[in-house]
Amino acid sequence: QVHLVESGGGLVQPGGSLSLSCAASGFTFSNYWMYWVRQAPGKAGEWVSNINTDGSRSWYAKSVEGRFTISRDNAKNRLYLQLNDLTSDDTAVYYCAARTYGAVSDMRHEYDYWGQGTQVTVSS
Repeated sequence: QVHLVESGGGLVQPGGSLSLSCAASGFTFSNYWMYWVRQAPGKAGEWVSNINTDGSRSWYAKSVEGRFTISRDNAKNRLYLQLNDLTSDDTAVYYCAARTYGAVSDMRHEYDYWGQGTQVTVSS
């Protein structure tokens, strides 16, 4: 059975940092492109970042470029997202997702696998 389990969310002040992690199981993690997608209250999903299968390349939404860093550890079946210089606009539930190729999407149904999400709240 496939599982994607995110962790590391929480409440942080503006300008602060968080480290998110996603533990994968039940599929061959190293064969999948991995993604972070977020959804703010009352808003549609937003692709944040993705990384290729061996971790050698990554891409970011303009809204987070330069502040967020995605990485993966295929030996540990883990995906990470480092969030720095956070603002209130980053408040959302952050989901990790997987698909076998590198096309980004904001839509949950377009991914092969999807986690349960972790809440990130940026507030003073």
